[in-house]
Amino acid sequence: MIASGERALSLLRASKEPARTRLTLRFLRCETDVLNYRHLYYFWVVTKEGGFARAAERLDMAIQTISAQVRELEKALGHQLLKPAGRSVAMTEAGQAAFARAEEIFQIGQVIPDEVREAASGKVARLSVGLSDGISKLAAHALLEPVLATPSLRLVCHEGEFEQLLAELALHHLDVVLAGQPAPRNPNLRLTSERLVESTVEWYGPAAHVHKADVDQFPQSLSRLPVLLPTGHSALRPTLDRWFEAHGLRPRVVGEFEDSALLAVFAARGLGVFPVSRLGSSDVGLMRGLRLLGRCDDVKEEIHAIRSRRGQHHPLVLHIMAAARS
Repeated sequence: MIASGERALSLLRASKEPARTRLTLRFLRCETDVLNYRHLYYFWVVTKEGGFARAAERLDMAIQTISAQVRELEKALGHQLLKPAGRSVAMTEAGQAAFARAEEIFQIGQVIPDEVREAASGKVARLSVGLSDGISKLAAHALLEPVLATPSLRLVCHEGEFEQLLAELALHHLDVVLAGQPAPRNPNLRLTSERLVESTVEWYGPAAHVHKADVDQFPQSLSRLPVLLPTGHSALRPTLDRWFEAHGLRPRVVGEFEDSALLAVFAARGLGVFPVSRLGSSDVGLMRGLRLLGRCDDVKEEIHAIRSRRGQHHPLVLHIMAAARS
């Protein structure tokens, strides 16, 4: 029993990637029986509620009944999951591992009814988009704008590391990934890339920092103005650093942001001037209150659309790509 319980626990601890890339609902076998998901649910509720008394109230069950069910789960896994902590309970290390998986399982279970109803109705247009860390969110919004008016659109955007998003795309958890670089050549992933845009970079800032002299003396004016930059996560940052060096500029950096939209918000509040792709700057709603400082014609931001074979036929993805080409 202990060996098989440890085997089940190892599955619970398996991977550190997000649940949507690794979660496989399966029966976890002990020596003679499958893991009882009702027992797992009771354990999850006890942990969420902070004790057996509150869990019993929520479930409208006797404390003794819930306690017995949790003990059965511990017996099946071969490890203690909860330990006394004053008037409540606390998780052991094994309990933390079990709870992490239970959280994933039951959170997914909570959305299944809605997703099934939507799928059965055939009325929802679902689009799952991965946005690679460092990509301009202003530019991403501009690229997605052609499909935002789609009736009954359900748009889900996931932001994450490039490699993580490619893994999710290969598993068909995403329809398309927008990134600042193409997919690596890996026949096992079966992904295709297409560069959607190569956009010139412009500099904007609030009226308090952007005066006529600053515009006339651009880019040298960047050496005296407060500057906001994307972090190293962005594919644009190394290009900007080389551009600064080529022009002999030493910008006074007062802030670095992973999210370009957040960067624009801080700039609009007066913190400094910042670079953004021309595609992103066309989003007037997010750029309101900012003035054009200058353009870097020799600095470009690229955005690539990466798709799996299944995503190549998604009508909304095809619409996005057709609009970008035009």
